[in-house]
Parts: sequence; structure tokens; C-alpha cells
Amino acid sequence: MQVLARLRRWHALIGPVVVLPLLITVSSGMGYRLLRDWGGLSRDQVHGLMVLHEGEWLGPVGETFYVALNGLGLLWMLITGTGLALQGWSRRRGRPERQESAGEGGT
Repeated sequence: MQVLARLRRWHALIGPVVVLPLLITVSSGMGYRLLRDWGGLSRDQVHGLMVLHEGEWLGPVGETFYVALNGLGLLWMLITGTGLALQGWSRRRGRPERQESAGEGGT
């Protein structure tokens, strides 16, 4: 149980740190693709979104760190979030379901 409590705490601590870079990456990547495919814009017209998406604005060294840390942050959140969700589901499966009271949902 201690391990799961630590995992939950680290998940909660790291989540706010990785949410902004992940939102930037997702929104710029989706915007780029949708504007190119459905908006009919050229690669040059949406290049600014790729600069955001790939972290080019941080320079060559910063770009590499941005991509690596963004990927590691996403993997961490997926793995720990999945573990916590599985733990919650297994706990719920072990409990008997609540019976509805007579006042709820009756005809």
C-alpha cells in the first residue's frame, strides 16, 4: 500500500509540471495537421506551429531536452495513471455493489 501512495503522490506532483508542455505539443501538432489537411494552408504558412511543436524555439540543445523530457513525462503519466486506474478498478470489483434505495428510480 505504501508504494501505491508514493506513486499517487509522485503522479500528482509531476502532473502539473508536464501538463503545459504536453498541451503545447498536442495543440500545435493537431493545429499543424488540421490546418494543412483541412485548411489548405502550406507548410510555410503553419511553420510556426512546428517550431512550437518540436521546441525549436529553445535552440538546438533545448529542443533535444524538450522532446526528451516531454516524452518521458508523457510516458510517466501514462504508466502511473494506468497503474492507479487499474488499482481503483480492482478495488471496486472486490466490493459488492450498492443496492438502490426504495426511494430512488421507482415507478
